[in-house]
Amino acid sequence: MIGIHGKEKTKFIDFKSPVTWIATWGGSGFIKPASGTWGTIAGLPFGIALLYLGGPVALLVALAVVIPVGLWASKHFEIMSRQKDSTMIVIDEVAGLWIALLPALLTPLSVLTAFLLFRFFDVVKPYPVSWIDKKMQGALSIMGDDLMAGIYAAVILIGLQYVGFGG
Repeated sequence: MIGIHGKEKTKFIDFKSPVTWIATWGGSGFIKPASGTWGTIAGLPFGIALLYLGGPVALLVALAVVIPVGLWASKHFEIMSRQKDSTMIVIDEVAGLWIALLPALLTPLSVLTAFLLFRFFDVVKPYPVSWIDKKMQGALSIMGDDLMAGIYAAVILIGLQYVGFGG
């Protein structure tokens, strides 16, 4: 149970716990630097597969599972690791990306645009993403800001597609 994650010590993390592997999306949250980007990349193949197999409906069904599971895992990982909003938690990036992918077409340009828009809004944190990040507590803060960033990305992607970009 001892390891190093950049400057964050992982001495309290139980690597046998499903909470660890869910919150870090299969361990992608342990990759440094830019754990959030790595988590987003790790969620991308699953999002594309869901979109391919069942379109936006499959993504919505998956989100209906990932969001509550992510809230649960984030809460328990935060308690276990003794770190508030640990950068190792990346299931929130996965959920946010999947929201961004809802209007995406199955083209490299559309998927890349959804990915880049999500990362932009997740990093820049325009209002209310920043408000959710700073004012909410625990798992709601961890998951909520990324869900809102995903909504922003999806809305912009819809607008880009409307004007003929992103196909």
